[in-house]
Amino acid sequence: MIKRLILAALVALPFSALAQKFGVVDVETVFQAMPESAAAQTQMTDASKKYEDEFQKLREEVDKLFAEYQTLEKDPSTPQAIKERRLSELQERDQKVQQFRNTATQDLARLQEQLMLPIQQKLGEAVKAVGQEGNFTFIFPNEQGFLLYTGTDVTDVTALVKTKLGIK
Repeated sequence: MIKRLILAALVALPFSALAQKFGVVDVETVFQAMPESAAAQTQMTDASKKYEDEFQKLREEVDKLFAEYQTLEKDPSTPQAIKERRLSELQERDQKVQQFRNTATQDLARLQEQLMLPIQQKLGEAVKAVGQEGNFTFIFPNEQGFLLYTGTDVTDVTALVKTKLGIK
């Protein structure tokens, strides 16, 4: 009896494997084609430019203070207390510039995550819908280096996902 069950399972195994459908999707291509992606990229570029402009202004202020300090340092008639105060002021300003840079980097990373998350979710929902409608067992991202081999029975669903998102 057990031998018959094992034999039946071995015979049925290849048939169950044939019933599976696999798909691949070029996630990067679809993502770049989404209008939301272009809008998010524009927002990121604008925000980055604003931070870069502000950072440049701060660097110019530090450079000016440094030039003034160097002039005072070379002047033997300037009291040491004034030199030390200017050096301290220069160091404080430089520290604030570095702090601004760190905050800007964190803010930009947070903004990117905030902008990209809804786009990624929308893309994921479209892939899921295509998978369900097409009765796919798996849909894998078609990324270079991710898939080592793709057989002829794997369907590229990139166009279906684009259609689902309303992208031509």
